[in-house]
Amino acid sequence: MNLKGRNFITLKDFTPEEIAYLLDLSADLKAKKKKGITGSSLKGKNIALIFEKPSTRTRCSFVVAAVDEGAHPEYLGKDDIQLGHKESVEDTARVLGRVFDGIEFRGFKHKTVEDLAKHAGVPVWNGLTDEYHPTQILADLLTMKEHFGYLKGLRFVYAGDGRNNMANSLMIGMSKTGVHFTILAPECLWPNKELVELCKGFARESGSTITLTEDVDAVKDADTIYTDVWCSMGEEEKAAERIALLKPYQVNKELMEKTGKDTTIFMHCLPAVKGNEVTEEVFESAVSVVFDEAENRMHTIKAVMVATLGE
Repeated sequence: MNLKGRNFITLKDFTPEEIAYLLDLSADLKAKKKKGITGSSLKGKNIALIFEKPSTRTRCSFVVAAVDEGAHPEYLGKDDIQLGHKESVEDTARVLGRVFDGIEFRGFKHKTVEDLAKHAGVPVWNGLTDEYHPTQILADLLTMKEHFGYLKGLRFVYAGDGRNNMANSLMIGMSKTGVHFTILAPECLWPNKELVELCKGFARESGSTITLTEDVDAVKDADTIYTDVWCSMGEEEKAAERIALLKPYQVNKELMEKTGKDTTIFMHCLPAVKGNEVTEEVFESAVSVVFDEAENRMHTIKAVMVATLGE
C-alpha cells in the first residue's frame, strides 16, 4: 500500500484498509526494534517537530522514531519560531517545507495543522490539536490488537469528557475498524452531532455501532474501558465544575466489575490524574495496559513517518 507523501491529520482521511496497513507496519517495526534492528528508510531526512503544547510521549516518540530510521529531528518550541505571531502559518509552512522533509505539529487550533499541511508541500503529521489526536488512536488500536488478537467486534467504552479531542478521535478510529463504541458521559459533554453522524456512517460500513449514554450500566460486556483527564490543557479554570459533573463516571473497581468480564482492560492516553478520572487501584492493577499504550506511541508514529516519507 502506498501512502507516500500523505499528510496524517485525522483518521477521517484514512480507509479501514490503510489503518490496518499502518497497524501491521507498526507491529513489524516494533518486532524488529525488540531484536535490535532499526531501519534506514528516513536516512538523510530532516524532520521539524513544532510544539505549542508541552509533551512527554509525543515528543519522545517522534524523536526516537526519527533517529531509529536515520532522520534528524529538530525540536521547535513555541518560543523558537514565529508561527502565527510575527509570521503567518502559511508563510512559516512554506519556509519549513523548503528546509525540512516532514513536519509534526502539536498545539491548539486544528486549523493550524490543516494550514501547515496545505502550504508546506511535505508530509505534515498531527501530534495533537484541540480537535483530534490521531497518533494516539493508532497506539490504542495496536495495544488492543496485541492484547485481544483482533479488533472487529470488540466492545469499547470511553468514560468521561465525551467532547474532547480523545473522545472525537477514538470515535473515528473505533468506528472505522469495526469496534463497537460507547461514550459514557453526561449529555452536556457529548461530542458534536455532525461528527457523531459521520462516525455512525463509518460504523455502518464496518459493521459496528456507536452509543452515547449517561447510564453507567452501559459498561456491561465491555472489553476495554478508556478514560482521559477531566480537564484538557488550557481548561484548568473548569476543574471544579468538571469534577462535580464527572465524578459518577470515574473508572474505579466498581465500574470495572460492572462489565461482568474478568478480561476487560483499562486504557488511558496519559498523563492521568489518579483519584479523578481513574483510581490508583485500577491504574496500577493487572488489567491496566497504559504503559503498553505509551510505548506503542513510538512504534505507530514510526510507522506513520516510514509510510508517508520513507524510502
